Amino acid sequence: MNTNDLSQLFKCLSEPIRLRILNLLLNHGELCVCNIVDTLEISQGVISRHLAYLRNNNILKSRREGTWIYYQIIEKDKLAHAIMTQLKVNGFRTSEFKIDLAKFSELQNACK
Repeated sequence: MNTNDLSQLFKCLSEPIRLRILNLLLNHGELCVCNIVDTLEISQGVISRHLAYLRNNNILKSRREGTWIYYQIIEKDKLAHAIMTQLKVNGFRTSEFKIDLAKFSELQNACK
């Protein structure tokens, strides 16, 4: 990972909605867009824009299954992996992140 890559990673992590999306993906793996929209209670357009930003910056990858699009975090180099691991273990302890995870558990598989 070079300096530009590291700078871009931190830009991706500098937006609260993107952090909330990453919290869900780090804790639950691959998710459908509708799961993220329902959990975060943010419009599909806004969520899609942030997912596209993360995908275009090689943080996420996506796959289509019928009408559904699923996203998951790309396993990157060791430094990026270490940063994501620290976010999962230590960074997502605030009440907002915990509420998102609890709500996801309640709504799981709602779009199927």
